[in-house]
Amino acid sequence: MLKRFTTFLFLLCVTCVLHAANYLTFTAEAKNSSFGIKNQSGYQSNIQYSLDKGMTWTNLKNDILVKLPKKGDKALLKGENIDQLAQEGYTYFVMTGKIAASGSVMSLLDGTGDKETNVGRLCFIYLFRDCASLTQAPELPATGLSQNCYSCMFIDCTNLTQAPQLPATELADFCYGSMFMNCTQLAKAPQLPAKTLAHSCYQSMFANCTKLKKAPQLPATQLGKYCYIHMFEGCTSLTDAPQLPATTLTDNCYAGMFSGCTNLKQAPKLPAQTLAKGCYAGMFNGCTNLTQAPELPAKKLEESCYEGMFEDCTSLKRLPQLPATELAYRCYHFMFAGCTQLIQTPVLPRIPEGKDPLDYFKGMIDNCPMIWEVIEIRTVK
Repeated sequence: MLKRFTTFLFLLCVTCVLHAANYLTFTAEAKNSSFGIKNQSGYQSNIQYSLDKGMTWTNLKNDILVKLPKKGDKALLKGENIDQLAQEGYTYFVMTGKIAASGSVMSLLDGTGDKETNVGRLCFIYLFRDCASLTQAPELPATGLSQNCYSCMFIDCTNLTQAPQLPATELADFCYGSMFMNCTQLAKAPQLPAKTLAHSCYQSMFANCTKLKKAPQLPATQLGKYCYIHMFEGCTSLTDAPQLPATTLTDNCYAGMFSGCTNLKQAPKLPAQTLAKGCYAGMFNGCTNLTQAPELPAKKLEESCYEGMFEDCTSLKRLPQLPATELAYRCYHFMFAGCTQLIQTPVLPRIPEGKDPLDYFKGMIDNCPMIWEVIEIRTVK
């Protein structure tokens, strides 16, 4: 009787622990799937896996594939990695077959995944890189991020169809950089609630996500340098751009943001009147379905602020007004170059007497064959 009671008590304790935990879980969606772990420098992370619902655990060793032979087979994963997985060269998974991830990725750090602890510098960088077998991402519940923590986390996951929620409002430099780059099956982006951004925090985040049709809302009003650079570059299915409410810009903050979005039909309003170096450079480069440019109300320009902004927008016919009275070096360089349907000659602002017009207007309307009028260059003393 005592033995039976002891066994029952043990099973009850195991059940309670499993109920409290939110382990990272890999579920096979095809027969003969498998997963393993590697480390850039050969460092062995403290990760364990269970194939029997958490009854027994085995160390997950580098370069050893764990088989999930039947569809529906599951593996639970946990660890206690004080090093945050990236202090000895980045750690990353390898996969074969077809696998959906669920549960919290934080179980690799705290052993249970039931906490929303902050993630450290470089923590999950490249964690699922090149995992073409991955169809679904796990939960990423952390609300405070650190430098590069999710950078390239799902880069080249070409069969990823579902992204995780990203609730963090405290961002850090490069935290989401290239996170979903080349995820060519990703059709929906997660919400991005942060209102204060960091240096390069969204850099190339969804670049070349060719099935992405709608961008998330971007409510941030305080921008970091390079924060949105190339964020949606090459998203050829994107038709609408999100609102961009910031009125004070930073260096290169929107540079190349929608470059190569060949189905983008409408640009967002650009209310900012305080510009920065390269802030709009190449923003809509190659948006071949864009027919109308937004208003550009700024009176004082900064170096390269509009450089290549609408280059190769071959459906653009009308220009915005250019009300600026204070110019800067390269401010209009190649701004409308290659806009082959452009029929309106721009009215250019005055330049300081004795200055070379090429300092401001070089290549501005190169390869615009529909413009026949001579552009007047006016000077001011």
